[in-house]
Amino acid sequence: MRLKTALIATACAAASSMALAQSQGVTKDQIQLGSIQDLSGPLAGFGKQVRMGMQLRVDELNEQGGIHGRKINLKVEDSGYDPKRAVLAAQKLVNQDKIFAMVGHIGTAQNVATFPVLFDKNVISFFPVTAAREMYEPLNRLKYSFAATYYDQMRLGVPKLAKEKSAKKVCAIYQDDEFGLEVLRGAEAGLKAAGMEMSEKTSFKRGATDFSSQVARMKAANCDFVVLGTIIRETIGTIAEARKTGFNPTLIGSSAAYTDLIHKLGGKAMDGLYATMTVQNPYLDEASQPIRFWANKYKTKFNEDPTVFSAYGYTLVDAFAKGAQKAGANLSTDSFIKAMDSIAIAPDIFGSAEMTFSPTKRLGSDASRISQIQDGKWKVVSEYMK
Repeated sequence: MRLKTALIATACAAASSMALAQSQGVTKDQIQLGSIQDLSGPLAGFGKQVRMGMQLRVDELNEQGGIHGRKINLKVEDSGYDPKRAVLAAQKLVNQDKIFAMVGHIGTAQNVATFPVLFDKNVISFFPVTAAREMYEPLNRLKYSFAATYYDQMRLGVPKLAKEKSAKKVCAIYQDDEFGLEVLRGAEAGLKAAGMEMSEKTSFKRGATDFSSQVARMKAANCDFVVLGTIIRETIGTIAEARKTGFNPTLIGSSAAYTDLIHKLGGKAMDGLYATMTVQNPYLDEASQPIRFWANKYKTKFNEDPTVFSAYGYTLVDAFAKGAQKAGANLSTDSFIKAMDSIAIAPDIFGSAEMTFSPTKRLGSDASRISQIQDGKWKVVSEYMK
């Protein structure tokens, strides 16, 4: 009998310690969240914007009394866009700051490097800011992703736009790395399914600044539709070179090229570029009153214009809050997962698609839509594609 009692006591203690472990970062009056941003490296502009967008929503929630009486405390560390530094930052946030979840961590390689640190301590990876498939594959109960992948964006967007433009020769210029290849693979898969094909393709090395040979090759092949596996500088450089040589095909990039920096840095020559996207870039004079109100609120708080990365930060904290609210007063890793796996997050003011999750579905939505730069601003030009 004594042995049975001892075993029950041991089992209860183990269950109790497991519950405590699952509730790391949750106290009676606080939820501790962590994020890793690039605040000093090549994506520092984006990292700063994500952080400010997150902070705006955290402040709003706390002013409204928090979630079930708990205020959110957001701790942000800098990775400098270096995976090794990201690991050190994750170790600090997980082991010292005892975060409940990692939210909005920016960068593909950086997230992948930190997953073992998070998952070893039962810490959730929530809505990382990257459109890589690794953010929800392979399936892991601690992974939640919101960004439709580059692959799916191109798979859906390229054949749709190519048909609308009656394209005769679809071609591609892409960065010779995993990002560029995902854009290319998605485009090729979409074209194949639509009974079309990629006629010509050429690549460039990451960090390249001269795209004259790639553009010349597209022009010589009479391409009238070009898929761009490019980010910011490469997008601007490619389009500027094309315009200079009188080469004016339909051009479409992924959400990596969907940033206000394209038209701000590239100027009038960028007009006409298409890009796939999900969250709408906010402008202070936006036609949509809710976006305009939000953008002005952001500018008042931070003294700078918001960007699509500011919107990412804001909406991902809002989604976390919805999951935590549904989880109830006894917030734990298990109760949060149970809530998220049965939630439907409605489209927000930025028009993002409805998101749903389940124990076997950890990407909220794979739908994307198309925007175009018109008169120096991104304008949404399609409904969501599925």
